[in-house]
Amino acid sequence: MPSDAKILIVDDHEDTLYALESALAPLGYPVGRATGGDEALKEVLRGQVALLLLDVRMPGVSGLDVVRYMRRVEQTQHIPVILLTGFGPDTELTATAFALGVADLLMKPVDPWALRTKVRYLYEAQQRHHNLERELRDLRALVKEHLPDAAPADPAAARIPEQPRRPSTRDGDRLEQGRTP
Repeated sequence: MPSDAKILIVDDHEDTLYALESALAPLGYPVGRATGGDEALKEVLRGQVALLLLDVRMPGVSGLDVVRYMRRVEQTQHIPVILLTGFGPDTELTATAFALGVADLLMKPVDPWALRTKVRYLYEAQQRHHNLERELRDLRALVKEHLPDAAPADPAAARIPEQPRRPSTRDGDRLEQGRTP
């Protein structure tokens, strides 16, 4: 995921997409939009999405269906998802959403300040995670480049030989006591 990866907003209502884009505009992050679950999945699989704001109930592929699919695919399973619902509190939905590993479930209409706070935290955490993964890949490649044949075939050969044990003060005292003058 590049550093310019976007926040994808998915909702089947144009006015909701506009409201969410307006709420996120002060953050200055790249934002994309999709009007359905199928379109969202295609966009996510292209690999340019850092965070997903996803309506739960949409015609065709629902938000929960999108999350279920994403969690089964290695390249998308760690993308944070904030689910949005306009149908009020629902304990079954809440339990299902969090069991699927969503980051949060928000009720519409969404408080813009709370949304920006959550999005900022998740987006930046995802960017840090991506940067650490890239750094780890680079370090592994560097080690492999500099030490291609350094790993011995026998793991026992890689052990550091034990140093002879030096007598402790207590052992030394016993040695001194056992001597005759």
